[in-house]
Amino acid sequence: MSRKVDEIHGVEAPADTGDAPHPPYSYPGYESTRLRAPKRTLTIAPRTLSELTGPVYGHERIGALDNDLTRQYAGEPLGERIIVTGRVLDGDGRPVRDGLIELWQANAAGRYTHAGDRHPAPLDPNFSGAGRCVTDSEGRYRFVTVKPGAYPWGNHPNAWRPAHIHFSLFGRSFRSRLVTQMYFPGDPLFHQDPIFNSIPDERGRERLISSFDLGITEPEWALGYNFDIVLEGRDATPMEDH
Repeated sequence: MSRKVDEIHGVEAPADTGDAPHPPYSYPGYESTRLRAPKRTLTIAPRTLSELTGPVYGHERIGALDNDLTRQYAGEPLGERIIVTGRVLDGDGRPVRDGLIELWQANAAGRYTHAGDRHPAPLDPNFSGAGRCVTDSEGRYRFVTVKPGAYPWGNHPNAWRPAHIHFSLFGRSFRSRLVTQMYFPGDPLFHQDPIFNSIPDERGRERLISSFDLGITEPEWALGYNFDIVLEGRDATPMEDH
């Protein structure tokens, strides 16, 4: 895989250890990590009983349309309608049930519904870019949304983020939150995205790319993508907060 952005910054490719799929806190090619990466040894705070035994978010907290980003407003959002589904699994392949999974993304023009987004692309009045649901008994989740657009982000000359969707997963407490990103197959911007390329394991990078699935696609309505999320073990999905 080309590492054009690494060449720009003179960054050596992360070593592929075969069992460490998570990106480092600091990655010179990704400018923001220079400021936010911890510079001292982390202190692990002990967990309290309430964090270990607290309730999982229940179905009653989730609205009927929270997982359908195309039906949250009176009109439909612009862009290519897609279905994104998959399973959340533990390290032994067992389903993670009743887990809260949240999603956020840019609209089809590559702009977030956020005051801090200054990209001169149009906002979509019918698209929030945010959704959530709870995994079912098989650990499965499902979202209906639109395919996000690429956007510039100023990390390096002519830098554009590949189309991607952010996922947040909660266990039994907010402390157990995990965050990752899903990419789309065949994106031409992979080679110059330092966030994607900071993952040291080639297989880890591949695990962040969803697969197009005609079995998920609904005829004359929406294309379908599968994206399984594995929380731990050798097949773990790379997370941003490890």
